[in-house]
Amino acid sequence: MEYLIPQSAVVFEEEIKKSRFITYLKHTEGLEQAKAFWQEIRTQHPNARHHCWAAVAGKPSDSQSLGFSDDGEPAGTAGKPMLNALLGSQIGEISAVVVRYYGGILLGTGGLVRAYGNGVQQALKLLETTMKVEREHFCLTCDYDQINWLQHLCEQQDVLIESQDFQEKVHFVLAIRPDKRAAFERELTERSAGQLAIIAIK
Repeated sequence: MEYLIPQSAVVFEEEIKKSRFITYLKHTEGLEQAKAFWQEIRTQHPNARHHCWAAVAGKPSDSQSLGFSDDGEPAGTAGKPMLNALLGSQIGEISAVVVRYYGGILLGTGGLVRAYGNGVQQALKLLETTMKVEREHFCLTCDYDQINWLQHLCEQQDVLIESQDFQEKVHFVLAIRPDKRAAFERELTERSAGQLAIIAIK
């Protein structure tokens, strides 16, 4: 599973009928981080009328990682259109906070939906992204004379060596893409004549 995640934070600001809308986007992993980011922006803008928030805090297809808040705006006019804009981008691990300084002119529900949704869409155009590849973690123990070809095999199969622990034997923690696991295990079995196997870390 691969998906895009934000590489850097962005800010987009516009004025609509004297109301100032400032949109912040940032990489956040998990809803806890997303909520911490929301609090951070609230602290930066204590005098703003609203701090509306939406997050796709995990992979884009994971409905458990979604969250949003209208923060006092009429229900459905802020958080939901912001979330829809994020989901439309297919980017994961992303949070949006839109700060509104009220300018004295009511925008109406349609105007609010457009203002909040469009703010996020405009900010997304400024966003640089990077590809995240999900990996599963495994441990593997080998002898010292097997290290060289094992490291080479990991390189060939795009397997990340997360840690190496040199004791009587060498203990590796490997991060393997699900689509590469079968080929890696097959090569591992062949090259070690069935001696080596990976064990999933729960």
